[in-house]
Amino acid sequence: MANRIPGIRTLLVISLGLVATAGCNSEAEPESEAFNPTEIVPDWAADAVFYQVFPERFANGDQSNDPTWESLEYRETVPRSWRLSPWTGDWYERADWEVEAGPDFYDNGVFNRRYGGDLQGVIDRLPYIESLGVNTIYFNPLFYARSLHKYDGNTFHHIDPYFGPDPEGDLALLSEEDALSDTWVWTAADRLFLELLEAAHARDIRVIIDGVWNHTGRDFFAFQDLAENQEESPYKDWYIVRSFDDPSTEENEFSYKGWWDVETLPEFANTADESDLHPDPKAYIFQATERWMDPDGDGDPSDGIDGWRLDVTEEVPRKFWADWNSHVRSINPDAYTVSEIWNEASEHVTHGGFSATMNYHAFAVPVKGFLIDNQISGAEFESMLVDRAAKYPERIRFGLQNLIESHDTDRLASMIVNRRSEYEDRNWFDYDRGGVSPRGGGDYDVRKPTADERRIQRLVALFQMTYVGAPMVYYGTEAGMWGGDDPDDRMPMTWPEMTFDDQASDPRGWERTPDAIGFDDQLFGFYQAAIATRHDHEALRRGELRFLDTDIPNVVAFLREGEREAALVLINRGTEEQAIVLPRSEVPVDNADILLDTAYENEDGAALVVTEQTVSVSLPPLSGAVVGNVNLTE
Repeated sequence: MANRIPGIRTLLVISLGLVATAGCNSEAEPESEAFNPTEIVPDWAADAVFYQVFPERFANGDQSNDPTWESLEYRETVPRSWRLSPWTGDWYERADWEVEAGPDFYDNGVFNRRYGGDLQGVIDRLPYIESLGVNTIYFNPLFYARSLHKYDGNTFHHIDPYFGPDPEGDLALLSEEDALSDTWVWTAADRLFLELLEAAHARDIRVIIDGVWNHTGRDFFAFQDLAENQEESPYKDWYIVRSFDDPSTEENEFSYKGWWDVETLPEFANTADESDLHPDPKAYIFQATERWMDPDGDGDPSDGIDGWRLDVTEEVPRKFWADWNSHVRSINPDAYTVSEIWNEASEHVTHGGFSATMNYHAFAVPVKGFLIDNQISGAEFESMLVDRAAKYPERIRFGLQNLIESHDTDRLASMIVNRRSEYEDRNWFDYDRGGVSPRGGGDYDVRKPTADERRIQRLVALFQMTYVGAPMVYYGTEAGMWGGDDPDDRMPMTWPEMTFDDQASDPRGWERTPDAIGFDDQLFGFYQAAIATRHDHEALRRGELRFLDTDIPNVVAFLREGEREAALVLINRGTEEQAIVLPRSEVPVDNADILLDTAYENEDGAALVVTEQTVSVSLPPLSGAVVGNVNLTE
């Protein structure tokens, strides 16, 4: 057996492809000193269970603030007959105004839908989030923006008025506000967000929010001034301007760089030597950061957010991130910052001062390869996990944000429905590219998962809640939601008390069998139990990890060993029952019992037999179990 080190076991490196990252910077960053992991990873991160909330689609708690036609991003392409979309409607059924806007489902219509999700809805649903066992919320962007996703901010210092109780009043305030930070007002939406923070903290739920520091929307105050005043604008150096308008000609020659050449997302400029973000937008970002981390400015950050998720971080110079992360921790030393990078990210994390990365590369991709697509063996899965995780310092490994899906991928349930056939000659690790949505063409299946596919989902959840790192659940996954990549991964949350129309339409016009939509109580119960098991057993949060050899290709077994207890995790990805027999010398689990089983009450579950010499567990097909020391549970 290989030697143990905290959180990981060293194994042979296997050569498997990487996921391409959106906007990956191909130029090498200049050398910089790595941060001390103990200074950038808060202790609480190892105990965190994240829940990602996409605000517009989570819950409509206040119908008086619902979006209007005037608030839409591309209202010039949207008929005046536009209406708020019904929360419980068939997602693929098109309203008359959508048909008028374009012939295809993925034309203007679906992207101009609004469902009215808001902050009051989140406040109302905090008891639900708490009951799931979640202790940290990650919000997609909340800042004022016209789009449904809010990655095109109009400001970084105000919450979107349509997420608050008084959109008209907030918009009037904003129209009179000066850009200087000492004149910033607190809108009704801003104040409601502070109330949400207080309510979440009262339930011991932390909150991190999305920061997009490399680009803005065209309605951003600095860009609006630049577009109007051109070379006379005090913000002319904030953006990458290619040419200014010549007022002596009829043509508008104003040209600028948009992120990924998208003109609705003008990109901030860097310094002349490209080593840092331009000092003016950098100063503004630092001021906005302070506003949300210590809202009353009294030096006590307890009334502010608990951290940040940072978008497309590789497209901002590393010096900015080192300075910004230092600034964050000067406000709150216990803050958590997580970088969105899809490739191997260890150097970027440690040299940029981040607590973690969204762990696509070292977690989601291997999980997809083995547990979902079943295109690598259990041994290859272990090797891939170990090799990729070993690039991070120990403390960071325990705080990595272990996700399977997000607003940027198809949903877990639909990944499983559309999994690759075993050892099919396809690029299974091509995690978020063509073929993961009907929008991308092909034969992507939009149906509801089968019973076996739900078994695979429970396997994934069991692994997610027992592996090294902080798990993150995308809203609705625990409720049974499915859907392809954007926009189909952003359907309205299926709340238990709501009655939904069947999903009977197909975006391509294909015939389909209608699927009932609704809250999946059994699946929710499993996620609830899996999260509770993680919370109840410190070994599953902070214990060392040691893989065990079983010589069974589709079986993975590992130990999480803490100071006071150990837990054995077993996964059978195969389609046949497997008996896993391990020597007691390898499994220090006394007074053992099954702590968690993926089987539902009406299914055959794992069977445990412990003798003086062996620990034997029989696992049905597509099942898993956690065996632990029940007497040492705190």
